[in-house]
Amino acid sequence: MRVRIALIVACVFPAASIAAQRSGLTRNDAIQTAIDRGARLGAARADTAVAAAGLITARARPNPTLTGSYSKSVPQLHFSLDIPFDFPWIRQLRIRSAELGVQAAQLKYQFARATVALDADTTYTHAIAARERLVLSRRNALDADSLLHIVERRRDAGDASDMDVELARVNAGKEANTAAGDSLTWISALLDLQAVLGMTNDGLQIQATDSLVLPPEAALPSKTLNEIAASAALESATLSERLQRRSLWSQPSVSVGFEYKDPDQTGILPTFGLGIGLPLLDRNRGPIAQAEAERIRAEAELKLAQVEARNDIAHATRERENALARASRDQSLVTSANRVVAMSLTAYQEGASSLPNVLEAQRTARDVLSQYIDDLTAAWIATAELRALAASSSSTSRP
Repeated sequence: MRVRIALIVACVFPAASIAAQRSGLTRNDAIQTAIDRGARLGAARADTAVAAAGLITARARPNPTLTGSYSKSVPQLHFSLDIPFDFPWIRQLRIRSAELGVQAAQLKYQFARATVALDADTTYTHAIAARERLVLSRRNALDADSLLHIVERRRDAGDASDMDVELARVNAGKEANTAAGDSLTWISALLDLQAVLGMTNDGLQIQATDSLVLPPEAALPSKTLNEIAASAALESATLSERLQRRSLWSQPSVSVGFEYKDPDQTGILPTFGLGIGLPLLDRNRGPIAQAEAERIRAEAELKLAQVEARNDIAHATRERENALARASRDQSLVTSANRVVAMSLTAYQEGASSLPNVLEAQRTARDVLSQYIDDLTAAWIATAELRALAASSSSTSRP
């Protein structure tokens, strides 16, 4: 008896003490913490900063150039100011392409943010599912130990055999081992959640507090953030290619200045000129080819994003529907299975049933409860995937 009690306490007491010592954390708090402290958003923020810098460059106007020269022939002093300027249609294309690049980078940041939230949400679901399995296995271990006591008392009264006692003892030891293993699984799930939240301590600091119930409704997304970002990137690449094709002629410039120190003409002699590069040796073939290749790549990325989005949405939707249907059936099965266990145990105590019947009823109830936990977990994960795939830019924060 002491050995049995030690096994039960070994798997129950550490988990209970851990739960009491750690700070509670809800699902929403876990998601927000992962977004605030997660390291995965650094690259997405950097891409957005690069795109914003590109927009500043596109909007910038070229600086004028002041030139001064001296010649031995008169007039000896020459001063000129070269003022480059953009054709309005060229400048508008460049700015619009950069603006779309910023929009695409912001959407990619939002998608990365949704991915981080999905990771935290899924890991949190696994943590509370591991906790529910631990609660189930602890109860099974206590029930198995109680059944062992009943069998021993019946053997002492001459109503049960030694084989029944050994069978009940094996069952109790098996359930105790399962509870100990589920305790370790639960602690590992909490450590995984801490890693997702960016916590670096080796010990446990948090405790998942939400209940594993049916998930809320999930809207079916029509487009994903990844699709919208790929569409903006394609439009930006298309405008960039058009810009390079229209930039065949180099940037023109206006030159104004004056000459000085001409003995034949006193005073300052004004000068005026217009300069433009001639496309004789290079017709901007390199930038045009590069812009065309980037447009082709953007088209391929958009097609890939559309295919993946349709596939992910279909899988997540079907998985959620199937999991919810299974969980709904499991609720009635759990009630029936628990009733069968109580009835079989009562029948065994009254001598109207055998021990294998009781063990089989308990095993069936345990399997039904475990399946119910698995189905709820699958429903929550599918719901989180649909939420991450939703393309609602107004509900997603920008960097």
